[in-house]
Parts: sequence; C-alpha cells; structure tokens
Amino acid sequence: MVETPHPRRTPAEEDSVRIVEYPGVGGQAVLALEGRLDVRGAADARARLHQAVDAGSGDLVLDLRGLESWDATGLGVIMGTHRRAGRLNRRLVLRAVPAQLQRLLVATRLHRILAVEGVVADPYGATLPGLAGVPGAAPLPSVIAPR
Repeated sequence: MVETPHPRRTPAEEDSVRIVEYPGVGGQAVLALEGRLDVRGAADARARLHQAVDAGSGDLVLDLRGLESWDATGLGVIMGTHRRAGRLNRRLVLRAVPAQLQRLLVATRLHRILAVEGVVADPYGATLPGLAGVPGAAPLPSVIAPR
C-alpha cells in the first residue's frame, strides 16, 4: 500500500488565514476561516470577505471552527465585514465560534452586536456567559459569593 504524503505548507501559509467557500442554502454564502486571523493576513482576509459580501445576497456565514488564533486586527476584520454586510442589507453570522474567541466577544460585548450560531465546546468544560439562546450553552454561575 502506497501512502501519499500530506502536502507541506510553507511558513507563510502556516502563518496566514485560509478561507474556503462552501455552497450555502437559500442565498447563504458560507466561508470557513482556518489558521491565524492576525495582522499578517488581515489585508488579504479583509479583501476576500468584502468581496464575498459584495457578490452575494442573504446571510454571509463565517465558520470559525478551524480558526487557531486571532488578534485585534483580525477581530477588526470581522467587525468591518459585519458593518459592510449591514450597509448592503445582509447579515454576518458567526458559526462554530471557538470558546476562547466567544469569551473575547462576551468581554468586549460584541456578542450583543454579532449574530453567533453555535459555539465550539470549551476544552475545560466551562460554559460561557452571555450565550442565552445558543444551543448547548448556559451562563456560568456567579463567582461572587453571597454576603
């Protein structure tokens, strides 16, 4: 039996975000973001996401389950895409948000602005605050002891 080796990625490919488009249902466009959404790949990601917003109608779904890391610039790309979609009467929907990113969205209160559909389970088993209505998620109990 002959095994085909997995293609090796260059260091530049490993350090950037990859965007894969999938067919959606009912006018939805689904883009999967994989890798790192940070300052190094922000310009390319922004251009690709804005192109997707401009080219379609209906919801633009960003599947984030393959996102390994992000920084403030990457979060800015997502917010810029959200604003652009709104100007074109479209909705940006975040799907399968990694737990760490969801915590950041809650801490910055962006979860109140962005449409979030599903959250990737936290590896430590904690549920996340501010996710009422998201299947499988419940608020964390208060960590402040009653007096």
